[in-house]
Amino acid sequence: MMQPFFFGYGSLVNRRTHDYASAHPSQVRGWRRAWRHALTRPVAFLTAVPDPDAEIDGLVAEVPGADWAALDAREHAYDRVRAAGVSHPLASAPEVHIYWVPEGKHKAASQAHPILLSYLDVVVQGYLREFGEAGVERFFATTDGWEGPVLNDRAAPRYPRHQTLSHAENGLVDDWLTALSVHVVPK
Repeated sequence: MMQPFFFGYGSLVNRRTHDYASAHPSQVRGWRRAWRHALTRPVAFLTAVPDPDAEIDGLVAEVPGADWAALDAREHAYDRVRAAGVSHPLASAPEVHIYWVPEGKHKAASQAHPILLSYLDVVVQGYLREFGEAGVERFFATTDGWEGPVLNDRAAPRYPRHQTLSHAENGLVDDWLTALSVHVVPK
């Protein structure tokens, strides 16, 4: 039986946040990313949203032993569905799943449920390492919901898998937030 794979498009792109060794840069057609507040979480996170005209970068990774328990626990606010349209460098054509929060189970980011800068930092660091600055640009271009506020929690990160970024990486994130006129709320 072929092992299943998942397509990660947010913090899972940053290999420092997981130990899925068999991970490969890839793309999926038919999805965009959006910042949303899932009703079961206190802050906004990324979710995939269907869009037949879009394509996003991410990582496709094997789920060892087809044991979804740990990944499902990490992604507890999401539903897991089979993804079609995944381009990857694998010799086989594995079954690939993507996590998303269906319509009706999420709302836009808000002052009460902001985007955490420590989470965004992790995501951008992953895209920079996997896809370079062009990949970071594609990440920002294929993600909706930038009208939601970003809570600057870098000094005391609230995101449990936060990472230390270099001065240049922090500057890259900050430059994009400025370019998009994103409202950053001091903590």
